[in-house]
Amino acid sequence: MPNLSPAAPRILIVDDEPSARSALSLLLREEGYEVQCAADGYKALGRTDEWRPDIVLTDVKMPALGGIELLTRLRERLPEVAVVVMSGFGSVEGAVEAMQLGADDYLAKPLNFDQVLLTLQRIVAGRAVTSGVQEARAAGAAGAEATADLVGQSRVHRDLVALAGQVAEAPVSLLITGERGAGKQHIARLIHQLSGRSGRLVRVGCSTADEVTLTDELFGAEGRVLAAHRGTLLLADVEALPLALQARVLGLLQDRCVTRLGGARLEIDVRIIATTSGDLAEAVARGRFRADLAERLQVVSLRVPSLRERRDDIALLANHFVQCHARKLGKSVSGCAERVLQILFGLDWPGNVRQLDQCIERAVILARGREIEPRDLPREYTAAVLDKRNAPVIPGASLWDIERYAILQTLEHTGGSTSKAARILGISARKIQYRLNEYGRAKPSCAPARSPASPASDDGRRRRVDA
Repeated sequence: MPNLSPAAPRILIVDDEPSARSALSLLLREEGYEVQCAADGYKALGRTDEWRPDIVLTDVKMPALGGIELLTRLRERLPEVAVVVMSGFGSVEGAVEAMQLGADDYLAKPLNFDQVLLTLQRIVAGRAVTSGVQEARAAGAAGAEATADLVGQSRVHRDLVALAGQVAEAPVSLLITGERGAGKQHIARLIHQLSGRSGRLVRVGCSTADEVTLTDELFGAEGRVLAAHRGTLLLADVEALPLALQARVLGLLQDRCVTRLGGARLEIDVRIIATTSGDLAEAVARGRFRADLAERLQVVSLRVPSLRERRDDIALLANHFVQCHARKLGKSVSGCAERVLQILFGLDWPGNVRQLDQCIERAVILARGREIEPRDLPREYTAAVLDKRNAPVIPGASLWDIERYAILQTLEHTGGSTSKAARILGISARKIQYRLNEYGRAKPSCAPARSPASPASDDGRRRRVDA
């Protein structure tokens, strides 16, 4: 069984400055990381005897055992632990030496928290991809879909994976809800993998066939229900299941039997997982779905968040898809340029993870170098940041329109960082967040051009750490 623990990455901060340790640890804990601290290299090594970190953030210049010596000893004792060195202007040579000795990355002091987060996300993403590919190969799976459910460190994603692990072995029916393309079938696959059931995961699309065809597909002599014996039957888009078939599925849940042609009844051991992009309660209220079946299907209900709700995972997913498609296409593309990640972060992604996957596949095909560049993205995706023709007309635009344009364009320039935008505009980050909430409720008379997948606001958690 693959190890799919959704636990937060463990970060060990090593710095002789108490204020630097406490500030950085507080901010990383707010981002969902599990954090411990040490005042020097010796204390850090002692801490790793009882608590195994995933990443060590260490200062270079420290009394007793410094960062370079700590790196050397960690590489001997814990070669799998990632090490990021932090260095002030006066110790850049030490940082270079650390990189030569095998440090995973380098951060300049005073630390920029946006850069700290991006560095940590890249390290976590690389490990998730490597682990996911290895597990997928061991299971005989291939491609982006086989491991996409493993990629993500946002809180909502970790909570979802944790819940999937909790309910995986329970012999109950499940309902998975969420927008199209959000990854409902990935979570169903994950639950089946963790369930320990010996049979197959068999999928039926309830919206892809007429009632007669669907009846035969489910309950015919070679039907999917029989094929899912001792396994899992996945009813995708269950809200589209015809009423007559709803009665038969309810009977299957109640009796654990199927009736074959001629009246013969066969006992069957099958677990049902249903997915829906709609509102099942509304379908029940309108008489399009049986209330008793809806109740039986959602003994446990899981909601898959949209990509807009897990923006922290966009960079991880994008680089994951780059590696998957580059390997499949035989190309030497290794990742996304920083400018591309900023564009991807600013889009609304109405098609969710599936849309991002398709976008990256196209970009890998068109890429000319080792990184995806903005020119490799679909034109409509870059229009929001490249097309300035709809700037407010002066005179003629209201102050509200001008202020909105200034804030959104500055946020786009800073990659969504409200703290950086606030410094440029000379206003508080709180005011920017307040204005962004207003813009979400009001329709302006004049606004900058936006693509169908439009830029979104920063979540206000980006800060600067003067460590």
